[in-house]
Amino acid sequence: MFDYVIVGGGSAGCVLASRLSEDPSIKVCLLEAGPADTNPFIHMPMGILWMMHSKVLNWNFRTASEPQLNNRKLFWPRGRTLGGCSSSNAMLYTRGHASDYDAWANLGNAGWSYKDVLPYFKRAENHEAGPSKYHGVGGPLNVAQQRNPNVLTSTFIQAGIQCGIPHNDDFNGAEQEGVGLYEVTQKNGRRWSTAAGYLRMASGRPNLTVITEAHARRVLFEGSTAIGIEFQRKDQIEEVFAAREVILSAGAIQSPQLLMLSGVGNAPELKAKDIALVKHLPGVGKNLQDHLDVLVVNKCTQSVSAGFTLKNFLRGAWEIFRYYTAGKGLLTMVGAEGGGFAKTSPQERVPDVQFHFNPLRLSNHGLDLAFLLGDGYSLHVCDLRPKSRGEITLASNDPMDKAHINANYLSAPQDMERMVKAVKLARKILAAPAFNPYRGEEMRPSLQCQSDEEIRQFIRERAETIYHPVGTCKMGNDFMAVVDDELRVHGLKNLRVVDASIMPLLVAGNTNAPTVMIAEKASEMIKQARRTPQRAHVAAPTGQGSRELQHEVKELETV
Repeated sequence: MFDYVIVGGGSAGCVLASRLSEDPSIKVCLLEAGPADTNPFIHMPMGILWMMHSKVLNWNFRTASEPQLNNRKLFWPRGRTLGGCSSSNAMLYTRGHASDYDAWANLGNAGWSYKDVLPYFKRAENHEAGPSKYHGVGGPLNVAQQRNPNVLTSTFIQAGIQCGIPHNDDFNGAEQEGVGLYEVTQKNGRRWSTAAGYLRMASGRPNLTVITEAHARRVLFEGSTAIGIEFQRKDQIEEVFAAREVILSAGAIQSPQLLMLSGVGNAPELKAKDIALVKHLPGVGKNLQDHLDVLVVNKCTQSVSAGFTLKNFLRGAWEIFRYYTAGKGLLTMVGAEGGGFAKTSPQERVPDVQFHFNPLRLSNHGLDLAFLLGDGYSLHVCDLRPKSRGEITLASNDPMDKAHINANYLSAPQDMERMVKAVKLARKILAAPAFNPYRGEEMRPSLQCQSDEEIRQFIRERAETIYHPVGTCKMGNDFMAVVDDELRVHGLKNLRVVDASIMPLLVAGNTNAPTVMIAEKASEMIKQARRTPQRAHVAAPTGQGSRELQHEVKELETV
């Protein structure tokens, strides 16, 4: 028996485990399906290429066939170890646009405006460049400048400026728009995951129990009250109980999956899978959003890139020495050194496209090793504000089966048109004079691809995820909301969801820093709830037809 049981030792779960266990009178249990983060490739930034191939430290999800992407089944890597995706991502520290959080608040989520969440971003952060209006110091999450970015990355920044995009040395400051170097979650040239920053300092506390290789199977209920978790270690099924709360931090794929396996979701869908209904919440698994991305790739005429080249191979021993002795060199390189946020047209009020620049030839998440051979550079082109929505559903009622992912990319026609504009802007940047000394043949999409329809076909053939799924347990008070603005599951007691799945709208940027912020804010909510009597919170549908919807809910709960 513990006070709190947290499912998922990832970007949010490690934060919660650390913050809640600060009180020595509170007993906390953290369950993680993957192993401990002991593999050295986790902590080596360049090890991200290896993490993409791992069958142990990566969930290796695949979407269903995507109709608008030539029916391809897209690869969705997710971290499967302590630290979760913060142990396997590109380490880029971006928060999104301030207006993203104001939009959350405008949907009726009190306390989630930009001015409300900024203190939690700062609380989490140890900004090596020092404190400011927008940055904090002394927090567990170390945020650093890159140590030795490639010359091609500085060339990209110059090219963006030549195309009229302003330089920006802080994407998390007063303005998001511009091109520059990304700040990274590193310390001394090593990856600084939430496991490293939060969990490590809490690991010696006697009131914190961390159980790895523990696959959660379902939430245990007494009536409408969550009381624990059933989980599986190897072939053994075990149970752990929570006197105060069960907290799901398993991410945008597995938190809704676990709710549905536990009888919380759309009643007809659960009945079809022979799952007994605990609570009809039709929004569980719905509202899936992700950033779609496509790569524009050029050969490089000089041997300066970070790809698989003879020059870099011969430097291997020296780079290993530099990494382990000084935390510098090629092995400290992040997934994308430079990038930026831009507008595809003057009519856009805020940036609607994001760039990630790689000083190497990249294809298919780095899984295509042959493509990495030779000098080159790549520019990720990402639609920041997609209108398309997908869903997570159950493949079966077996907790060990992977969920069914229907991302539904480009189902909203305006998403494709924005991607076409973004590809054109990316090519304009790579054609700028700054790249003249380095520019070789365009490998993708190739010079034969010129018309809008040819660019659309290129996107259908090559677009992939940029690893930002959110929204499947969305926060709100409408009929499709899953949690309220304190992240408590509607209509149930002692159950919260704390991870990227609660985002009602996808932020315009990378999602790791916002997920850490969500967990920091949630930890304060949970502590406050412990100090005050718990009030009832039942989802009451609002808006047109609410009376009919309430009647429908009552009928479905009798199924």
